[in-house]
Amino acid sequence: MDKPNTLREGFWSNGLMYYKYEGGSRDSSQRGKIVLKGCQIMCPFLEYENRPLVLKIVTKTGVEHFLEACSREERDAWAADILAAAEPSYPLHCCKHKVLDSMYDVHSGITMSSHVQQGNTYSNCFSGSAVVDWLVFMQFTLTRVEAVTLASALLEEGFLRTVGLRSCEAFRTAGPSQQLIDDSTALYSFCDSLKKRGSVKAESSVSALELSGKVVKRGYLLKQGHRRKNWKVRLFVLRSEPAFLHYFDPTSDDISPVGGFSLRGCLVSALKDNGVPSGVKGNVQGNLFTIITQSNTRYFIQAPTQQEKMDWIDAIREQT
Repeated sequence: MDKPNTLREGFWSNGLMYYKYEGGSRDSSQRGKIVLKGCQIMCPFLEYENRPLVLKIVTKTGVEHFLEACSREERDAWAADILAAAEPSYPLHCCKHKVLDSMYDVHSGITMSSHVQQGNTYSNCFSGSAVVDWLVFMQFTLTRVEAVTLASALLEEGFLRTVGLRSCEAFRTAGPSQQLIDDSTALYSFCDSLKKRGSVKAESSVSALELSGKVVKRGYLLKQGHRRKNWKVRLFVLRSEPAFLHYFDPTSDDISPVGGFSLRGCLVSALKDNGVPSGVKGNVQGNLFTIITQSNTRYFIQAPTQQEKMDWIDAIREQT
């Protein structure tokens, strides 16, 4: 892999071209190309324990490609760019169960609450606009139109269910890609089987195994919220074997973490402080870095100093 040129040397729109090098110079003839649209990427590719700089790309047609970088930083940078190039097609090819697991996540999923409609109170439900907001924010889709299409597919296949008259009527009369209404007065909920599975997940969201690893680093950082985008101070604890990162509310007496995730397959990188990076909102003070989990959830974090930011990045990379 070579140093960046434009986006990165070897990219074209949604694809990756490769050439033969001989004598330190590149052959002008293209040797092949990898279509990134709809592809999956595994970084690092953990099956090669003695080759930690390898990443794996599986194309939409199932063809596997293995690439090796010269450093962790270069590997993660390539993986992030490849992921960004592949994402525009993600809504059409994403695994519905992956969307649902993230949607029902106890920490960052859709919030269920009570709603009143035409004099009736419905509990444990959410609006169609909340579903669309969440799908776009989590980058499962790029536009609200795509989000309606994806949510309608989940509704059609029984993963979501209608609540109240308006959503029921739309489900009966609208076209297949418009069965979910992007409106605050159209109500929906999860299917009963998903609720049952989700309730178990919520009760055991932080297992004893997650908290059993050796603490390798801890400290206070600012974390951007997933919904309101406000920044809050959190106590972060990094553990190894198994590698997890948990964060705690320092103002609460509760000793349980308010969130956390496995570092297996995560990407971590620094963000430039000159300007506001995409996805970052609110009171941005610099010393930013981002963590992208294996399920493609993005966390934006601010460190108190540049050195502390780099220390956290290095410590997290050692666990991935």
